[in-house]
Amino acid sequence: MPNSDLIPALLYKLNENQLALEAAIMVLTIWIEQQGLSDVGGNVRGALEVITQNEEFINVSITTLMKPE
Repeated sequence: MPNSDLIPALLYKLNENQLALEAAIMVLTIWIEQQGLSDVGGNVRGALEVITQNEEFINVSITTLMKPE
């Protein structure tokens, strides 16, 4: 597999890792909010919103890169 073929697969795996981290952080955020720290939870949710906002663009871009030429 040429190096250029590795780029889409690498990006896909990095995106998977990012989404897994987002899920884990959200679980911790829920726990933090249950402890009464809603301001901290709100800050974390705000930061995680960036991942959500960029998710569709990332998925479309990776899909485009993975299409055979």
